[in-house]
Amino acid sequence: MNKIRRLIQGYERYIRVPWRDDVAAAQRVIFCVYDEADERRMRANVSEFELVTQKAEHQWALFDLTDSFAVWLASQKYAESYFRKPHLLSTLLPRYLDHICASFEDFLEEQTVGPDHVVAIQGVGSLFGFLKVKDLVDRLAPLVNGRLLIFFPGSYENNNYRLLDGYDGWNYLAVPITADRK
Repeated sequence: MNKIRRLIQGYERYIRVPWRDDVAAAQRVIFCVYDEADERRMRANVSEFELVTQKAEHQWALFDLTDSFAVWLASQKYAESYFRKPHLLSTLLPRYLDHICASFEDFLEEQTVGPDHVVAIQGVGSLFGFLKVKDLVDRLAPLVNGRLLIFFPGSYENNNYRLLDGYDGWNYLAVPITADRK
């Protein structure tokens, strides 16, 4: 059985457990952690996660960050200047996080997301070098009353998450689901 199939099975076991309503936002976050080399395979199987979620009698909504940086930067008044002098981007990046949060809020409203929803986020690898996933999750988790599922290309070891196996990992309260865990 391949790693993505095992990840789906681990997610299925977890999502079938009855949900408690009295948990903090950070504890309603689920990280499906997979090797970054499996990104295409994971994307091809996202619909399996949706089916498993619906089978567990929960609703599903998928938010994709993959192109968000390019779309956001292209919409900036001085976008061409940033393309010529990318070192100036660091001054603009806090507004990128605000943009994602606003887009996410609009998405939740459009999808009429309720407390029985799993809101999945794919494309977090596209944040690498621009934003920290922890900062994003800290801002988005309180907006979701159900569960927030992060498709996370990287690693998880000793309560430490590392995006794309980068050097700056962080400790988080989220539930980790990996292909290796039984």
